[in-house]
Amino acid sequence: MSKTANPDALSTASKGPEMAPPPVQFHTMPGGERIAFRYHPGAHGDGGAEGAGPLLVFLPGYMSDMDGGKARAIMAEAQAHGRPCLLLDYSGCGRSDGAFADGTLSRWRDEVLALIAARQAEGAPREILLVGSSMGGWLMILVGEALANGDAGGAELAAMIGIAAAPDFTSWGYSEAQRAALAAGEVMYEDNPYGPDPTPTHPGFFADAQQHLRLDQGIAITCRVDLLHGQCDADVPWDISLQHARALRSDAVQVSLIKDGDHRLSRDSDIALLKRVVATHYQRYQA
Repeated sequence: MSKTANPDALSTASKGPEMAPPPVQFHTMPGGERIAFRYHPGAHGDGGAEGAGPLLVFLPGYMSDMDGGKARAIMAEAQAHGRPCLLLDYSGCGRSDGAFADGTLSRWRDEVLALIAARQAEGAPREILLVGSSMGGWLMILVGEALANGDAGGAELAAMIGIAAAPDFTSWGYSEAQRAALAAGEVMYEDNPYGPDPTPTHPGFFADAQQHLRLDQGIAITCRVDLLHGQCDADVPWDISLQHARALRSDAVQVSLIKDGDHRLSRDSDIALLKRVVATHYQRYQA
């Protein structure tokens, strides 16, 4: 897999007027690191209001953050409709503390769960809608499993949306030689088509990720899941979404293939599709 720094970026042509996002806040983890986030509480307290429904939590891709195009679009849509929404920067990314080299799926999962639990303490909706982009689509499986186990302050998994989700990419995305080098403690660098600096994979991330492979083991998640994937994706083969769908225990899984879509799925038409799919998860809450 050729991972790209900030795969969630929008093209310039897709940028339109946006209302000001919520201010950046910080959540302090038990180890003292501060995790940056933006939170819009929505109108969940008004029964039957348009904003009633789950708390949407967006999980960005590898080396991406909450300033990416899809994150901004999702937050703007949530604000426009009064829906609760949470964005965050993983440790080592964006405005959060920490070094990217120390980042792992386990660590980032725990940060997401801590932020969800903190919002629960503030009265956020118990139901959670996870939206994961690229690597965030792998992370949403781990977060979803933890929510099903009650590991986030009473929050419950309502549904998931994957955008070019990339579960198990450390298995299918690397050659045998690359996996051997990472297992031996080497840092691997790959070309980044979206920026001048190569994209690193650190051995700690790889070792942790190998403990979270799911496609061949089954995914014990039974909620509704929507998977969006471009058939021109050069980074994550669209067949991965089909494997993802088969691995899920849920029967309420829908895969939408965008024939001319690339990995980022950030064109106006792609963002419009994402907004429509998100909206369907709120329809049953409207009076």
